[in-house]
Amino acid sequence: MHTPEIRITNPDWVRDTVDFDRPYPDDDARVRLAIALAHENVVRETGGPFGAAVFEAATGRLVGVGTNGVIRLGNSGAHAEMVALMMAQARVGSFTLQADVDGAPRHELFSSCEPCAMCLGATLWSGVTRLVFAATREDATRLSFDEGPVFPESYHYLANRGIAIERGRLRAEAIAVLDAYLARGGPIYNR
Repeated sequence: MHTPEIRITNPDWVRDTVDFDRPYPDDDARVRLAIALAHENVVRETGGPFGAAVFEAATGRLVGVGTNGVIRLGNSGAHAEMVALMMAQARVGSFTLQADVDGAPRHELFSSCEPCAMCLGATLWSGVTRLVFAATREDATRLSFDEGPVFPESYHYLANRGIAIERGRLRAEAIAVLDAYLARGGPIYNR
């Protein structure tokens, strides 16, 4: 029996539009990149209205990006945050993005929207020390996306494990992307 191979990728346009060498000096620049990824994914019809990026905390160096590829890749796990975390781990050559005694830097995850239950779990296990997102769970559920079992206790758990959370940064910009997806009639794939 042949075992299928799983391949997780971003759309080809990411290679041509994301500047990995450019500095991202502050939180607004970092979350704007995540929102821009979501926007391009909608405009180019390559996936859902979600984007994410992982940065080195101190320097703002871009380490990995992700776009929602659930339908494009035929994989329910291909959420933007999951892809960004996997790409960042591949780039640093480790299963963890946690700072260590060997001088590995702290990493932070920026997302265009509040993570679903799966992505929130991956945030914990990835080793990032901070999560910043723009649109909220309520904004995503307005489009009928089901974000799964995420509770206030989920965030308390992350905080107790040393992960700082910032909600709603540039929320209006991210909501505009969700609205564009809705207006385009993009599929809601997890009903």
